[in-house]
Amino acid sequence: MIKKKIAITLDEQYICQLDRFVNEHVFQNRSQAIQEAVEEKLARIKRTRLAKECAKLDPTLEKALADEGLIEDLSRWPEY
Repeated sequence: MIKKKIAITLDEQYICQLDRFVNEHVFQNRSQAIQEAVEEKLARIKRTRLAKECAKLDPTLEKALADEGLIEDLSRWPEY
């Protein structure tokens, strides 16, 4: 994956925590710590969005759609 440099501004308390994690060898450097934090946050946002969209679905309709193909005669299904 191509990486690009960016400049960010953080509260001093977060920088101190980052530096402590780097000193304790939790992360190799600040960049790695921030990279992982951003990845985790973006993944969480995606999961939350998916959950919200799934909550909009009608379970009865979804089950009917899922079962629709199963009602047909099974002998017409190809063998695997």
